[in-house]
Amino acid sequence: MIESGLDHVARFVAAWQRYLHENRLDPPLLADYVPDGAQARLAVLTDLVRIDLRQRWIRPGGGKRIMEYRKEFPEIEQSPILADLVYEEFLARRRHAPVDATAFLAEYPDLAAEVRERLSTVGADDETQAEPAELDSEQAAALVADLTPGRRIDDFDLRTDLGTGALGRVFLATQRSMQRLVAVRFSAGISAAPRTMAQLDHPHIVRVFDQRMPAESAALRLVYMQYLPGGTAEDVLAERRRGPESAGGDLLLRAVDAAMEVRGEIRQTDSSVRAEIAELSWPETVAWLGRRLADALDYAARQGVLHRAIKPSNVLFTAEGSPKLADFTLHDSTRTRAQHDSSAYRSPEELALELDPAAPEPDTRSDIFSLGTLLWEMLTGSAAFDDEADTEAARLDHRRRGVRSTALERIPADCPAALRRVLLTCLEPDPERRWPNGATLAQQLDLCLDDRARNLVDPPERSWRRALRRWRILLVTLAVAVPNALASVYNVEHNAKLIHYRQTQAAQHQFEIFTAVSNGVAFSLGTVVLVYLSRYLIFVPHGLRTGVRYSPEVLHRTRTDAVLLGDRAVLVIFSMWLLSGISFPVVLYATSDAVTAADYAHFVGLHVVSGAIALTYPFFLVNFYIIRCVYPMFLSHGEIHEKDVARLHGLRRRSAFYLSLAASIPLLAVAGATLLAPPDLAKIIVNVRVLCIGSIIAFVAVYILFRAMENDLRALERMTAPHQRAEAMPAQ
Repeated sequence: MIESGLDHVARFVAAWQRYLHENRLDPPLLADYVPDGAQARLAVLTDLVRIDLRQRWIRPGGGKRIMEYRKEFPEIEQSPILADLVYEEFLARRRHAPVDATAFLAEYPDLAAEVRERLSTVGADDETQAEPAELDSEQAAALVADLTPGRRIDDFDLRTDLGTGALGRVFLATQRSMQRLVAVRFSAGISAAPRTMAQLDHPHIVRVFDQRMPAESAALRLVYMQYLPGGTAEDVLAERRRGPESAGGDLLLRAVDAAMEVRGEIRQTDSSVRAEIAELSWPETVAWLGRRLADALDYAARQGVLHRAIKPSNVLFTAEGSPKLADFTLHDSTRTRAQHDSSAYRSPEELALELDPAAPEPDTRSDIFSLGTLLWEMLTGSAAFDDEADTEAARLDHRRRGVRSTALERIPADCPAALRRVLLTCLEPDPERRWPNGATLAQQLDLCLDDRARNLVDPPERSWRRALRRWRILLVTLAVAVPNALASVYNVEHNAKLIHYRQTQAAQHQFEIFTAVSNGVAFSLGTVVLVYLSRYLIFVPHGLRTGVRYSPEVLHRTRTDAVLLGDRAVLVIFSMWLLSGISFPVVLYATSDAVTAADYAHFVGLHVVSGAIALTYPFFLVNFYIIRCVYPMFLSHGEIHEKDVARLHGLRRRSAFYLSLAASIPLLAVAGATLLAPPDLAKIIVNVRVLCIGSIIAFVAVYILFRAMENDLRALERMTAPHQRAEAMPAQ
């Protein structure tokens, strides 16, 4: 297919991904992605129908019929694979609900014979294609060995031999009926479940179109799929071992270009993807690749498909350097052969199952381990485990011991601590201690690509941010207590000069006793409330530091409490000052001395200014410390919810409000002073001046904290919503 056709298909796949991720009401409209008057319009339309058909039948509530597509797009009648599309509808519907084959064929009388021929290879209760007859296996193997470029097999003109692997021999070919370049794999008596693989439409999974049994041999099977000219991860590993990692992303591009040169392809220019890769360091390049492959694993796992054979030859590259996973869900008949071919990348669970068939069946965390092993080798140029042993038992023993020290020494000097942590978590011997799924791994690798976010989550060992994490209780207490103490001093000083100096000694003594009692009770109560609201923040970080593993629910609750701690502290402080504002005038009125309306006005004005001080500065001090030092530490321990993004964004909005409140403090003080009588103003003019100058200086400090916190929050928002970046990226 020509490049413009690929663009239409890629945009349609990306639109479906956004629909599935974001739970949108309406799926994308196929008609919006069909090119007008393009030379390959029919081929593009056929691919779009195939994608739309599969995705719609995956959704609850049923899907769309081929007969509906035929009415909507009459030109599809000319498609040479229309019968294949009808056959795919039958399989999709049967996965959704039982389907009577006779009744189904009656709905497509013009295609019934061709579809019946395809249905004959599907058992009554099995949707996998029957294995080729053993009788013809030797004949088919000989035919595969004799294949040469220039021959025509079935609908394919073979152009270039791309190599031989565990699953068969691969050629670059032209598919005549669709007028497009494809990769065709020929095998003898080997199945790789291509119909299952064809269900996977993802920007970083090689698109498998279909499989056939050509007339040349009943035992020969061919699978045709998307052609990728950029080579495999084997080429990248070879380039990594030859060249220094200081080349950064150019190392990957060199490997891709060399593979394309061997195939006679022309290197792409003016590519935004290549420009992005060229700007990366080598550790960032590894994270960039891993992030996309992890997203592919997550997508496949959500479709119920595991890979089970991640290895360098199964990671292919586009001309731009974008990676794609190949060969998902190997059939049992090829599983043993493929496993031996990828044993260096197999997880402990896979090896244990090989040694003991009664061992637990591996899950998606096994693929996480295999991907981590491959990424580690790409990062360092050497394997993470000692695989010189020739027995599976020895390999299993090495993996259970963990990453060897010599492998740790080969980590590049410019490797972020975050990437080291992420890969070591992938390679944990215990599956329970690994990343639970590809989505979580993708988030963590996305973190490694953001300099500010990764330094927040994984600060250097001797940095002040890491050291201050241990002093949470003391620092939060000081952040709340110091501004409140200053506000209280200012309030008491003003009251003494404007109100209390006119009271008798008895009334002043009575007022002081009440102040001491009320402040003591209020402070104690406020402390108890804040400690209760912060209990997760007190105990969970300590547990994480000592190796305790918490559930995703506990970690989510702790992150929520961290983001809301500043607001909760302000709420408690506001309640205390509100109680003071209500009770103190009552006490003044209860004394034997007369209290004027001006005294009450002075008291209220002072409370407004003092309360603004008591609320604003603790908000910024608490949140700056939490966001800079405490909250990021939780992001390195598991999956992050979309609600985290909303809470971080909300905190950023509230910070702007409190910044305006901080700017208003000197204005409120001056405005209140202008309402005083000249004799009273003379008594407090020094205090007002000190407050104005101090609050201006404090505003500058708060503004600096605000800007730093805003940048931190934006970085953390990017980290907690990385799927948006991945979904916006077109398939290559």
